[in-house]
Amino acid sequence: MAITSETATKTFSTSELQLKLINCAIACESCETACLNEDNITLLARCIELTRDCADICMLGSRMVQRESEIEEDYLKLVSTMCMMCAEECRKHNHDHCRACAEECEACAEACQR
Repeated sequence: MAITSETATKTFSTSELQLKLINCAIACESCETACLNEDNITLLARCIELTRDCADICMLGSRMVQRESEIEEDYLKLVSTMCMMCAEECRKHNHDHCRACAEECEACAEACQR
């Protein structure tokens, strides 16, 4: 199969989206781990729950994009919604890991809407 400029552009944009999804998942996992090491994790319970869900959803999203799943478009809408929920919760907490997670989630949500 010859690589055309259209194929190259799609491959690049697919790779870029996958990178956003994976980076978001990593940021969420890091945030969750850091939250579990904070003094009062009870106050961070919702943040922990959402970061866990967001990490899982984003990793599956990267796999859906890779295999060009027929439900990719609908699934990425769910990913975008989940990322925004997670970012909103993380923004409520004054921790560097929460701030970093919120930024990655927002970037991922935006990439999923393209």
